[in-house]
Amino acid sequence: MFTGIIQAVGHIAASEARGGDCRLRVATGKLDLGDVRLGDSIATNGVCLTVVALPGDGFVADVSVETLTHTTLGSLGKGARVNLEKALTANSRLGGHLVSGHVDGVGEVISLHADARATRYRLRAPDFLARYIAHKGSICVDGVSLTVNAVVGAEFELAIVPHTTAETIFGDYTPGSKVNLEVDVIARYLERLLMGDKAADAKASGIDRAFLAEHGFLKD
Repeated sequence: MFTGIIQAVGHIAASEARGGDCRLRVATGKLDLGDVRLGDSIATNGVCLTVVALPGDGFVADVSVETLTHTTLGSLGKGARVNLEKALTANSRLGGHLVSGHVDGVGEVISLHADARATRYRLRAPDFLARYIAHKGSICVDGVSLTVNAVVGAEFELAIVPHTTAETIFGDYTPGSKVNLEVDVIARYLERLLMGDKAADAKASGIDRAFLAEHGFLKD
């Protein structure tokens, strides 16, 4: 588990194709690796990666086909900057929100503009994630825990303060940039619980208007 509070910005030092998936070497910059051991987890742009080697200036991780398919990691070239966070410990402060490092989908930056000293970003999530994004709810963007300031359909807005811009890769984004999105884990589990016995039905499509009407949540 992670908090979505970025501890350092590193960069991709190397990417090596291996039998259909790949091995990444990440230079970790100011991130303290003194307490990191083989098998530990480090969130890299919001993706939970397992440390398989510690070359001294960073770490090495294998990236599966599943991760390459559903995140932006496969498109990052040598030198690309990445947000980094070590796994949460029992005595850590939970300054953001509970983040699993399991990316739900890839979103896109639509626009950005100055908003006093902050920057207002508008992003579009994949349609299937729109149901989990709520006004003033939490969302994780490339590993950063953020509050949703507005939401219309599958698009949502974020206000990024100067500190976040300076300490993460948000300052690198331009319209069209692709980002990893992780929705609030509580929302995912709540949807599954509300489905009840239908969760075991392979044909069930999740919670939609028909489901809500059937269970009395919608009135004529």
